[in-house]
Amino acid sequence: MPEASNGPPTIEKPTTNQTPRARYRRQVRDEVQARAWAQIGQDGASALSLKAIATAMGMTAPALYRYYNSRDELLTELILSAYLDLAERVEAAVDGDQPPERQLTDIAQVIRAWAVAEPQRYLLLYGTPVPGYHAPEAATELAQRILAPVLAAFADSGPEPEDRAFHRSITFWTRLHGVLSLEAAGHFTGMQVDVAELFRNEVGSLLGTVG
Repeated sequence: MPEASNGPPTIEKPTTNQTPRARYRRQVRDEVQARAWAQIGQDGASALSLKAIATAMGMTAPALYRYYNSRDELLTELILSAYLDLAERVEAAVDGDQPPERQLTDIAQVIRAWAVAEPQRYLLLYGTPVPGYHAPEAATELAQRILAPVLAAFADSGPEPEDRAFHRSITFWTRLHGVLSLEAAGHFTGMQVDVAELFRNEVGSLLGTVG
């Protein structure tokens, strides 16, 4: 997870009844984000450059700075939007009527499905931190929303001390992301590994359901 620091998030969401100027601003920011993701996919988040994006869009760098004050502001919006998307997917997957083991299995599969579909977004959140960048507190809050259902499921899974349930939660979380990070970074490419089966077995072994 990116290192957190204080500061308000800068993510902008589209609203209804926008003025033409506001719609144009939203369109430009959307294009900047799309080009930023393409740049991250090619060169990594550390190479993100507003100047390069401006050139690709046929704009001057000062013109682009009217839409994003800095690279870090753009990076923050990318991070917050990715965290929010994943948090909402995880929360939607949780069915409180299901036993904890089923809830955890569903959460794990939702996270993997998102990571496979959005590897660059996943790696921006859970990969190597960007040197010199400090995410706002809002990023930590969204990250906690993603982990919270895991902590709750383990807390409800049986009569055991709270610290034991927490330890199991963190073990589950870190081992899942171990597999996911390798997969998102392409480290299984060329290997005779069924990653989906590997992941299912890892989840099962963590929950004690694999024989």
